[in-house]
Amino acid sequence: MDIFLEVIKYTLPALVVFASSYYLLKQYLDTQYNMRSLELRASYSKEAIPLKLQAYERLLLFCERISIPNLLMRLKSTNMTTIDLQRAMMISVQKEYEHNMAQQLYASSKLWDIISLAKNDILSIIDSQARLLNPNDNAGTLSDALYKRLSELKKGPLDVAIQAIKEEAKIILDV
Repeated sequence: MDIFLEVIKYTLPALVVFASSYYLLKQYLDTQYNMRSLELRASYSKEAIPLKLQAYERLLLFCERISIPNLLMRLKSTNMTTIDLQRAMMISVQKEYEHNMAQQLYASSKLWDIISLAKNDILSIIDSQARLLNPNDNAGTLSDALYKRLSELKKGPLDVAIQAIKEEAKIILDV
């Protein structure tokens, strides 16, 4: 029994010192880890904000490039038929969309959904107006029909998308 008490007399204080040291060292290391994590997040934020802003700029440019007036200005030529212009516009919109798909990495999923819906609405407007016309008519007929349709809309699909891009960019700039 004396030997048992001697072992406990030396072991118990050693265990208390070990437990205390372990606890203090764990607290210190956790604090260091959290501080390093905060530093990395701050560093990421400084690097990510310019990338996100560039993505929003690209998305705004995308919206401008797929707007019907800009498409007509870029694509319409004098010897085109309605079907030629329709196809050229739809291909151009799709190519612009595919060219900017990487921007969804920086945009929220809600914003990307709005962008996709705006693109689909533009395609739908072009297609629906072209279907009302003779495919062999002059492209000017489709152009006039598209301008008329746009004037009937209170707020175009791209207006909604541009506003959403601006709102999301404003959130980043205010942070």
